[in-house]
Amino acid sequence: MKLKSLVVIALIVLTSCKDNKTNETVESIDYSETELDVTTSTYPESISKIFAAHGGLDTWKEMQTLKFTMLKESGDEITITDLHNRSSLIKMPKHTIGFDGKEVWLHKQDTTSYKGNPKFYYNLMFYFYAMPFILADDGIVYEDVKPLDFEGKSYPGIKISYQSGVGESPEDEYIVYYDSETNKMAWLGYTVTFFSKEKEKEFHFIKYSEWQNSNGLELPKTLTWYNYENNLPTTKRNDVEFSDVRLTQMKMKANVFSKPEGAEVIE
Repeated sequence: MKLKSLVVIALIVLTSCKDNKTNETVESIDYSETELDVTTSTYPESISKIFAAHGGLDTWKEMQTLKFTMLKESGDEITITDLHNRSSLIKMPKHTIGFDGKEVWLHKQDTTSYKGNPKFYYNLMFYFYAMPFILADDGIVYEDVKPLDFEGKSYPGIKISYQSGVGESPEDEYIVYYDSETNKMAWLGYTVTFFSKEKEKEFHFIKYSEWQNSNGLELPKTLTWYNYENNLPTTKRNDVEFSDVRLTQMKMKANVFSKPEGAEVIE
């Protein structure tokens, strides 16, 4: 799962509003052999309003590194990501996962097995957390869709899909729903195709309701996963909290993400 691969949780639109949808991208391009820039120069008005409400895309593009801590019962998880080449490092109590720009690696602190797929997980929470700015990646198709109506409020929606060859899971799809009064992001619907490599018909849902400011940009403080049925959120499932958020113009040295001795390369 980006929005070069995104997504362990997962999940087509309620009903795509075919009469009113606005497809903002042009001809189909195969990006599989292309080096992609992180951002493009023009975006549909709807997604541009969301970027602006969260501090502005220009400010985001000035940043080099994002670091955050995810609070977990099993022990806090610290993620560091280079925002431009997407190298990453995830430090857990018993494991470390890294991506040096070419390979994903796993390093164990002891004999404890890692329960999960490092290649799937290494950028998963980063993409959820870096919303909405991650939606400025190249190779994205934007399309207005039917609003999400939830608990008496209507949220306009923008469907996100990818051009052929973008990331490991170009079949992934997302729907961003936003507050029409504040233009801030309110919900994310997403599918996961990393394992099946086929288009998924079911959307999972995350609610974005609490924000924290870092270097002038509004980033999530709490993400709330919801149960779902018929491509709609139903009841709250669980919260994930984030702390120690640092968004800086300082670029990390490449060796921060390098595979340490004894680490396993994940094929």
